[in-house]
Amino acid sequence: MSLIRRSNVFDPFSLDLWDPFEGFPFGSGSSSSSLFPSFPRTSSETAAFAGARIDWKETPEAHVFKADVPGLKKEEVKVEVEDGNVLQISGERNKEQEEKTDTWHRVERSSGRFLRRFRLPENAKTEQIRASMENGVLTVTVPKEEVKKAEVKSIQISG
Repeated sequence: MSLIRRSNVFDPFSLDLWDPFEGFPFGSGSSSSSLFPSFPRTSSETAAFAGARIDWKETPEAHVFKADVPGLKKEEVKVEVEDGNVLQISGERNKEQEEKTDTWHRVERSSGRFLRRFRLPENAKTEQIRASMENGVLTVTVPKEEVKKAEVKSIQISG
């Protein structure tokens, strides 16, 4: 069992879950599956589940999220807003069907579910979110409200 994880410990929204009882006969897999049926049950599924890499940049006009989702169709990816300010990007990559006559020499591409959540700032216009997908890259654009500059009024000093 490896203790090295490929998660970013600085990402508070990462859903990369480590099970300290993984591999033990009494492991938490059976109890957690009834409480959290949508969570993955093996470490390889966990890697695929949390493995969607996403960049988030802020421009003067919008927050832009770019996710690498190679091989997925737009119908296999969901972009949702929960609780008015949480952007959720999820999807699933299915395993390739195995033929009994096939001999696999290497399997490196991941399959399974992925889910990422981001708490949007207060200036996000969630009702105007746009999403597009091109060449395996999902782009989600969240427009920002214009920041009103404070008016400065000069006061004349008498006396």
